[in-house]
Amino acid sequence: MTPTTMTFFERFEADILSGKKTITLRDEAEKHYVPGSVVTVSTFEEGRVFCRLKILFVEPVLFDALTDYHAEQENMTLDGLRDVIQVIYPGIQQLYLISYQLVDA
Repeated sequence: MTPTTMTFFERFEADILSGKKTITLRDEAEKHYVPGSVVTVSTFEEGRVFCRLKILFVEPVLFDALTDYHAEQENMTLDGLRDVIQVIYPGIQQLYLISYQLVDA
């Protein structure tokens, strides 16, 4: 079944809406997004809907293979990106890069 929703921490909302954040890195539980589908996006903390995103592609990426390119797409430094991932997914190696574009806010 194609996922129709996605959540983000509130601190990422402004970057998503401004187009500065164009990817998200998730664990295996969230790898099932389908390119071309549109998802309703809400805040993780309160469930407040703030936009819709079109999924462009989903691809596996190893934590150790993250680069400055990934960090730029997340609107972070590489060290900052690695730190955030380790807080959310401690010790994870296999991630899934989900690329998206803003449909509407």
